[in-house]
Amino acid sequence: MSSQKPYDIPFNRSSLVGKEQEYISEAMRIGQIAGDQSFTKKCHGLLENELKVSRALLTTSCTHAIEMAALLLDIKDGDEVIVPDFTFVSTINAFVLRGAKPVFIDIRPDTLNLDETKLKRLISSRTRAIVPVHYAGVGCEMDSILATARNAGVAVVEDNAHGLFGKYKGQYLGTFGCMATQSFHETKNFTCGEGGALLINDQKFVERAEIIREKGTNRSRFFRGQVDKYSWVDIGSSYIMSDVLAAFLFGQLEKWKEIQAKRRAIWSLYESELTEWSNEHGVRRPVIPPHCEQAYHMYYLLMPNLQARTALIDHLKSKSILSVFHYLPLHLSVMGQKYGGKEGDCPVCQDVSDRLLRLPYYNELNEDKQMRVIEAIRGFRP
Repeated sequence: MSSQKPYDIPFNRSSLVGKEQEYISEAMRIGQIAGDQSFTKKCHGLLENELKVSRALLTTSCTHAIEMAALLLDIKDGDEVIVPDFTFVSTINAFVLRGAKPVFIDIRPDTLNLDETKLKRLISSRTRAIVPVHYAGVGCEMDSILATARNAGVAVVEDNAHGLFGKYKGQYLGTFGCMATQSFHETKNFTCGEGGALLINDQKFVERAEIIREKGTNRSRFFRGQVDKYSWVDIGSSYIMSDVLAAFLFGQLEKWKEIQAKRRAIWSLYESELTEWSNEHGVRRPVIPPHCEQAYHMYYLLMPNLQARTALIDHLKSKSILSVFHYLPLHLSVMGQKYGGKEGDCPVCQDVSDRLLRLPYYNELNEDKQMRVIEAIRGFRP
């Protein structure tokens, strides 16, 4: 057992925001705890109504939602998938599992999103998909990405793990590509501990998505009375979330506007109180383009160098505050190098990865504790 004492101010902490416990009890009382029952349907309906997507399907994780997307696109050996170098491994792993070769693209120095100006030169005759990741819930440049993809006949699948209810030019993130994926992991704005969703914007994928999600059977059509029995009709797996988790998630999703308002206040306080200090010490804060409405998923600092970041992490730890760094460059990982990644391929990502520091950020972070974080940072000299 670890002897590590808990931090006074952790990096993340889950919290109840509404009727999560009541809904779980209701699911237990009526005996509906497997997947695709009352609360799953309520979550589907809320996401479809708010986002205006053709279909929303809860999954056991965002990873599984991306795996479903790879199956729906029939990704095969030798196909190529373009993915930002600065993302979680699940973004590309789902496609690699189907035999695809990852093609890592560098990120923009401002938003840290996929650099759309580098897309054309990376597309080949084998490219099957582009997977933009809306880092920190700030929209990628979707107009340019979609135009490039259309010209090349390539699918766009949005990894929107950070960006639910964020917008790009007034349109919700996750509604641009043929599909998008969401995460409801405990570190996300809305959570059920572990969970995800596949958003389907192209109607042609809906029926097969239901089949893949139901272990390759047409069980969903059977329950709707469209067939008199169900059987194995395609490849698939068990991607369906328990209704117990869906009950918890619905308690969060129905309060989404309140949650976003809280998170916006937290983000805004960091921004206003750290501006002078960051300008004085050459520390860069998040960049939000005027045409983007962010999802308020995180607040980060870009320190001048790796040494300064390490020192600030240690400084905050000494005050019982936990801050963390984020992704390492995928192209330099053990697996990334097996696919040809080498030093210098994605210089912006390598630079950012060494310097980025994420501050404590969770729904119930109150102003007193947040000011403790801010005062601790103000007392640090890079």
